[in-house]
Amino acid sequence: MSAKQQTDISEKQPQEINLKAEITRYTRNWYWFVVGVIGCLILALAYLRWATPVYKISAELLVKDDRRGGGLGDASAAFSDLDVFKGTKNIDNEIRVLKSKSLLQKAFRQLQGLQVTQFVKGRIRTSEAYGNDRPFSIITDSAFRDSMINDQNAVFTINLRSENSFTLTGNGSSKNFKFGEVITQPFGSFVINKTSAFSKINGEGLSIRFNNIDEYANIYNTKMEIAASEKMASAILLTLNDPVPQKAIDIINKLIAVYNQEAINDKNQISENTVNFIDARLRTLVSELSGVEQRVASFKQEHQVTDITSDVDQYLKQSHDVYQKLEESKLKKNVLGSIQAYINKPGNENTLVPSSLGIEDPTLNSLVHTYNELQLKKQQALATVEPTNIIVQNLDKSIADVRGSIKENLRNIEKGMNVTNGALNNDLGNFQAKVRTIPTVERQLLEIKREQGIKEAIYEYLLKKKEESLISKAATVSNSRIIDDTAATNKPIAPKKSFILLGGLILGLLIPFLVMYLKDLLNDKIKLQKDITGKTNVPILGEIMHVKTDHELVVIENSRSPISEMFRLIRSNLKFATLGKEDKVILTTSSMSGEGKTFFCTNLGASLALSGKKVVILEFDLRKPKLLKGLNIQVQNGISNFVVNNQLTTGDIVTAVKEVNGLFVIGAGPIPPNPSELLLSDRINELFEKLKNQYDYILIDSPPIGQVSDSFTLGRFANLSIYVVRYNYTFKEQINIVDDVYQNKKLNHLMTVLNDAQPKNSYGYGYGYGYGYGYSQESRNGFWEILKNKFRK
Repeated sequence: MSAKQQTDISEKQPQEINLKAEITRYTRNWYWFVVGVIGCLILALAYLRWATPVYKISAELLVKDDRRGGGLGDASAAFSDLDVFKGTKNIDNEIRVLKSKSLLQKAFRQLQGLQVTQFVKGRIRTSEAYGNDRPFSIITDSAFRDSMINDQNAVFTINLRSENSFTLTGNGSSKNFKFGEVITQPFGSFVINKTSAFSKINGEGLSIRFNNIDEYANIYNTKMEIAASEKMASAILLTLNDPVPQKAIDIINKLIAVYNQEAINDKNQISENTVNFIDARLRTLVSELSGVEQRVASFKQEHQVTDITSDVDQYLKQSHDVYQKLEESKLKKNVLGSIQAYINKPGNENTLVPSSLGIEDPTLNSLVHTYNELQLKKQQALATVEPTNIIVQNLDKSIADVRGSIKENLRNIEKGMNVTNGALNNDLGNFQAKVRTIPTVERQLLEIKREQGIKEAIYEYLLKKKEESLISKAATVSNSRIIDDTAATNKPIAPKKSFILLGGLILGLLIPFLVMYLKDLLNDKIKLQKDITGKTNVPILGEIMHVKTDHELVVIENSRSPISEMFRLIRSNLKFATLGKEDKVILTTSSMSGEGKTFFCTNLGASLALSGKKVVILEFDLRKPKLLKGLNIQVQNGISNFVVNNQLTTGDIVTAVKEVNGLFVIGAGPIPPNPSELLLSDRINELFEKLKNQYDYILIDSPPIGQVSDSFTLGRFANLSIYVVRYNYTFKEQINIVDDVYQNKKLNHLMTVLNDAQPKNSYGYGYGYGYGYGYSQESRNGFWEILKNKFRK
């Protein structure tokens, strides 16, 4: 047979991916996708029913940030000249403060109900009871030590015994108590009372958990998200996801309240230090002023002085001005000395420096303001990090540098004051020379009054500054305000029903797909024609469908079954394969036992016989003969007898098949000890020569090539060789054997037949050679019948 003729029988399948065929491989098993989708959707609905809903709670906070705007109105503008309102806020720092664990821990300590968590078991899930829904009111003693509580001994179960008593189980024990009775545990004592919400529950599945407040706050600190709401805005968005909306609302509100209070406390520190400094100076001035006033009264009484002449006033006017400047300079020097003493005093390194009262030096005021601002930043940083943190260490270095600059500036100011005082003293000496002409009594009285006036002016000045500091403290406002009140979403954000159902749908489709894909990927058996055509160019003679039968012979007279039609199609293909050949010897073989080689050979012979040909089948599988057994034929002599007994003729070993006219078989005979050597006998040549003269077709049922070499020995007699490959049985690697035989022409005109084909082995178009057209098909079943039949397989 020419190469062209081989191509006419079976064209090699293209190796590119056939998308439609690949899709059909999966859609053919649509019922598994239906089951997968239904199952996963049921699981998704069950999850939605049992899962605890989680709500999103958020609040938006506006913080004053000079870099981004976001001022808080005119509340601080009215006192803009006071130092306390000259500080600025950085939104990034405020976010860091809000995220600090210590701040949230303070908020948790101030919230009632977080020390003890109560749970109520429902028909579906166990949920936390909070606020007015709590069935119990639990009162702990003042010595309650939350630090002693840990996870394994802080949970208790409450089982009601009667209306007024219950059993408390936990911490390795179970005891009976009454409502209102003191219960003592290693971590403290507490009392359990019923609330109005207790009547709404059935009294079963109740439990309580005592929380370590610091650890409980840390858990929520990781759950809470705090970030700037917009890039260029000074607003902060606080978000918390929690199954109990009211609980999350209370936590966020309390956190904001504690944050605002801490900010106000930071601002008030400067005012408090300034007031304390002024109070100390006022106490000294009151004492000095009282002494001066007493001296005036005593002097007038002693010298009976009632008035001072206009001449004395004229002479002393200029002297008074100079003296006043000198006294003001002394006052500033005293203030300067007080500031120096305050900043040099051990223990004041971490405190705020009072404002420089009366010293109008821009550099000093700027340094003091910078120093106080650094101290506040350090205190804020210590609220979130340890003293050894690099941030704190950098602030300490900056504070030390500014402190040194303040000291150096104070020394420079002191030097300037000394020069000024020297000049004033010189001027005063000149004026005093003129004053000496004034009567001693009047001059002394004027000096006393002049001292009194100066001290009164200083006293009034300090009182004014004290009032300003007190006003600034009273008018201190928070640097933030709430834009959007804390609120929870109307619907839970998790679990998302649409997402879960969509995921269930996708998973229901994906699981069967993956199972089928992995099954195909790991399957090393022949499943499709492309598994063969992709590895070899051996022509395909045809396909044989899967059939359930206990009979070896399925092709009989007047049979119109699909499998009979398939054998008829193969018979037609053989006409082209043997065109022009008079002796038609066909050898059938396979890779291994069980691939249907004998079944194919038997029914092919029957099909040829039904066409009016005289056919004989030779059972040359001498090691494991089963041809005659499948046909329920018993004989005494076979091929092995014919070889060893020269007296036997072909007529002695040929047996007719009763079911099919014109079909004959020759059995293997007794199993010989040396089958391979037996096939080399001249009697085998004699057998074939005689049979060629008697029969139109000679079919050789030979042993599997993949196991023994007998088929190659018999191949010299055949002018056509058929290699049987069984779907879902023959290994893909065994196709290499077929290709080797074909490429090296070890057998004459090799062709393949695909056996045991099922719908899953087709490549999207039914069986490749005629099956699926309705021959002897049963009526179509309904949907449920098809589904039932699929699962019975």
